[in-house]
Amino acid sequence: MEGILNILKPPGMTSHDVVDFIRKIYNIRKVGHTGTLDPDAAGVLPVCVGNATKFVSYLLEQDKRYRFEITFGFTTDTLDKSGKIVKSGPVRILREEELIQVLNGFKGIIKQIPPMYSAKKIKGKKLYEYAREGKKIDIPPIEVTIYDIELVEYEPPYRVLIDVKCSKGTYVRALVRDICEKLNMPGYMSMLIRTEVSDFKIEDAYTLEEIKEKKVLLQPIDKFIKLPSVQLNKMEAEKILKGQFIQNRYPIETSLLKLYDNNGKFLGIGILEQNKIRPKRLL
Repeated sequence: MEGILNILKPPGMTSHDVVDFIRKIYNIRKVGHTGTLDPDAAGVLPVCVGNATKFVSYLLEQDKRYRFEITFGFTTDTLDKSGKIVKSGPVRILREEELIQVLNGFKGIIKQIPPMYSAKKIKGKKLYEYAREGKKIDIPPIEVTIYDIELVEYEPPYRVLIDVKCSKGTYVRALVRDICEKLNMPGYMSMLIRTEVSDFKIEDAYTLEEIKEKKVLLQPIDKFIKLPSVQLNKMEAEKILKGQFIQNRYPIETSLLKLYDNNGKFLGIGILEQNKIRPKRLL
């Protein structure tokens, strides 16, 4: 049994809780998610089952969309509603043009400092571990890409709703922090929903209740791996499955590709080196 599920993670559960749930429903140990969602967050959480877990890293690279809410008035240590209030201040009514201008300033490649309460590792230790110990540490900025950011709704003066499409590794809580700093008002992320992970859409996601009732069929993992593909002949497929290389006779230029046998069965990921294709990750 292998494949992938598009799960609608509910708020109040960790991503690991969802993995444990799927293990019990499908009675299988090999289960892994493709990108952590905070416990308070909801939305799309693709989960790989069986040998599909071998390809989690290829799904982690994919872009994501979020809808998030900022509530102005105070800031928390975790940058979301689960934290302790560390700062409060006056709130002013924003002009919509000003808000849009600030949001547009985040488009493109930006640098952001990960939140102190996050699983980002510095010197082999997760940042939230330093935070719980009360230790301060210099956090180097990371580079991420904001492809699009759009104002959805503004309810003056306290609430704003925003959609964002971003690269992997983007911390939406850090984006909220930086938006509030640009607006010169305290605020925190009061809601977060992940609406897309590449081709996984929230409207197609299954709730845990639906999965428990129907035992939803798994989707093939190769369908969601964004790589060019080649179909091998029988002899080539046999060599690849034995861990051997084959000569490249295909019009491809990218280094990674999906490999299929002569019957169209997905074999795994291959790598092209010096005009030879060798297996990199097999199903």
